[in-house]
Amino acid sequence: MSTKDAAPVALVTGGTSGIGLAVVRRLAARGLSVFLCARSAENVASVVKELRDEGLDVDGVSADLRSPALADEVVAAAVHRYGPLTVLVNNAGRSGGGKTAAITDELWADVIDTNLNSVFWMTRAALTTGGLAGPRGRIINIASTGGKQGVPLGAPYSASKAGVIGFTKAVAKELARSGITVNAVCPGYVETPMAQRVRQGYAEVWQISEDDVLEQFQEKIPLGRYSTADEVAGLVEYLVSDSSASITAQALNVCGGLGNY
Repeated sequence: MSTKDAAPVALVTGGTSGIGLAVVRRLAARGLSVFLCARSAENVASVVKELRDEGLDVDGVSADLRSPALADEVVAAAVHRYGPLTVLVNNAGRSGGGKTAAITDELWADVIDTNLNSVFWMTRAALTTGGLAGPRGRIINIASTGGKQGVPLGAPYSASKAGVIGFTKAVAKELARSGITVNAVCPGYVETPMAQRVRQGYAEVWQISEDDVLEQFQEKIPLGRYSTADEVAGLVEYLVSDSSASITAQALNVCGGLGNY
């Protein structure tokens, strides 16, 4: 956003760790008022205090965004605290998979609700209750290269992230003339707490060490390393800027060359 704008407001889901926390910190440092949410009330309180101690304008609430009613409540709370939304970053998500023949209905539904349905519910609430509008409105959805290329033993995750990409493109075209841009950011392997859990899962299935899993994953990445949460947040920050105003309906990779489209 332009530095001349008065108090633009961002809402970031899953904002207490990993990519979400990096996004919150970058947007707040840019001068936005940032309202975050996550499932753990303790984590929300801790992160809000930490960032306020750094001089950043941040607040938040705890919420489980698998519920459409709670999505509406989070947006209403953000508006009550700071005013109409300028930016929505849909980052809340989870991993999930295993051998497809053994995936339960419960796991499938939970991954889809967390990763895909919450993006719809939050976007709908932002456009209504949240007052998000053009010409500088921004919706940024954190998807994954796994939603483009598929992840072995990760069918629910890949399906949910592919859905996020399709949803992003459809809504972007719907809202284009309003001036609201809608884009997806697609991380590859990023070093976060979730990435550690993913490596643990593969180590169990493949019956190898977590270090061996890490080595196999790094060998697939042309840069030879995981991306960082801050590198992903850097693209989000750019998509919030005035310079990105003509970028919409895109799914942009941050993956060290892992993704080929």
